[in-house]
Amino acid sequence: MRKLTQHVHELFKDIPESNQKEVVMQEVLQNLEEKVWDLMEHGKEEEDAINKAIVDFGDISDIKKELGITEDYTPVKKSDIKGRKLSLNYSIWGTLLIIGLFVFINLYYSPDVIWFVYPTFAVLWWPLSMYYRWSKVKGSK
Repeated sequence: MRKLTQHVHELFKDIPESNQKEVVMQEVLQNLEEKVWDLMEHGKEEEDAINKAIVDFGDISDIKKELGITEDYTPVKKSDIKGRKLSLNYSIWGTLLIIGLFVFINLYYSPDVIWFVYPTFAVLWWPLSMYYRWSKVKGSK
């Protein structure tokens, strides 16, 4: 029955780790083992029964839909997360420099009117959007 276990693990390798995944894997494995025992009771050899159970089971596209996994799902690589974090750091430092420039221009050319606050709000969207992208990628890991 080791072949069944390997087959189930191979089917579920693209699905992210979760408790729900483990439960579904155990159910699928149990159903396959029951099918093998049933086929063996009807006269099939163990190897033939295992192969027939695997072929009859087919793919797991319906199970993926049940788990909320789309067909275009690709696991997130650690290098992607590091790259996104680098982009986040870049956006934070860039925003601080731009805001600093606005403060300097405001205080140097028109110190009696404080206007640098308005472009600051516009510039702050950059690191906020990068943080959202980074947290989304990190959360899907």
